[in-house]
Amino acid sequence: MNYQEKKSIVSLISTIIIFGVYCAYMYPQYPNGVQESTETFRFWGSFVLILTLVSIVAHIVNSIAFNIFFRITTGEKEPSFADEMDKIIELRSFRNSFFMFVLGFLLAMGSLVIEQPLQVMFVILIIFGFISDVTGSVTKLYHYRKGV
Repeated sequence: MNYQEKKSIVSLISTIIIFGVYCAYMYPQYPNGVQESTETFRFWGSFVLILTLVSIVAHIVNSIAFNIFFRITTGEKEPSFADEMDKIIELRSFRNSFFMFVLGFLLAMGSLVIEQPLQVMFVILIIFGFISDVTGSVTKLYHYRKGV
């Protein structure tokens, strides 16, 4: 298994753990009561904003920790260049990830069109944001394993 495959696996696992732990932490804080109240909107806004910030920081810390652990265990450095295959795989994973996010965005807007509560829109956006991140990592892993 090469560096890129290991990095994709670690990214996939950390994404799932971060999302699961964050949702488990935030779920008890959901305001019970009137739907579509100011408090509910504040909850969903803070949920998305904090999840975004936590994910970014966690991915940076995870990347640094992975590089340190990789260097200690293998004695090798992180590859300093990306060849054509790396670039193609990166583009394909970005395309698939973006496609999933756009699909989720369209479904979320569709939920508003069919007059679902606003909480449904937020849940769809959050779930498809997670799915898009997982899709990107899985696509990278697949293409590094099977080729382009």
